[in-house]
Amino acid sequence: QVQPVESGGGLVQPGGSLRLSCAASGSGFSIYDMAWYRQAPGKQRELVARITNAGSTNYPDSVKGRFTISRDNVRSTVYLQMNRLKLEDTAVYFCKIQTRGGDYWGKGTLVTVSS
Repeated sequence: QVQPVESGGGLVQPGGSLRLSCAASGSGFSIYDMAWYRQAPGKQRELVARITNAGSTNYPDSVKGRFTISRDNVRSTVYLQMNRLKLEDTAVYFCKIQTRGGDYWGKGTLVTVSS
């Protein structure tokens, strides 16, 4: 069983930065893609960033140039560095871990951007 656990959310002012982490606990699994999604109140969950096991990344235009995803394969951890945060970045952020056995989601961490 793979259990991703996010951390690093919180309250930040517009223009500020936060770094999210997601560590996947468990054993005996190989991780393929790792990704961050977010869901704002009243909206659908959307992809924020994805990184393959080869290190290729992709981002939607809404965060490109501001967010950076990275991973530590030894620690089975994925990170999301968020800079120049905007009010519209407020959401619950979830990580998703893709393994041979399927996709696993964390429970989310709340990011609130407010002045």
